[in-house]
Amino acid sequence: MARLVGINHVALEVDDVEEALAWYGRVFDFELRGRAGGRMAFIDMGDQFIALAAGRTQPPDEARHFGLVVDDKEEARAALREAGVEVQASGPLDFVDAWGNHVQVVDYREVQFTKTAEVLRGMGSGPLEKGDRALAELRDKGLLG
Repeated sequence: MARLVGINHVALEVDDVEEALAWYGRVFDFELRGRAGGRMAFIDMGDQFIALAAGRTQPPDEARHFGLVVDDKEEARAALREAGVEVQASGPLDFVDAWGNHVQVVDYREVQFTKTAEVLRGMGSGPLEKGDRALAELRDKGLLG
């Protein structure tokens, strides 16, 4: 059997790719990886990406969601609030984008997800720290050197 080793990308359906790039650009600092015509754009996250695809057909997501890892969850919360997006004042950070995609934002320090030093360097980022709980989870799985 093939072993799952990661997620290459998540595709989000939006009504308009240009609007979606502008909307997400008000909230997150990102690089555009590329485009596939006017119907798709790819937001770079180092060795992964988000695909924005024109043609949203389903109703807004409720329970179905995906998680984005950021270097500072509270900065993301502030940017979302500044953009007029309804979010909790503290604690978990979930939002629904303008097209009904439910997104959960988690802080890199709080999860066992890791980026190698090479990927971080390629992203133009310095080292990112982990919190004690995330370090314990990584240690318990034998994922720390």
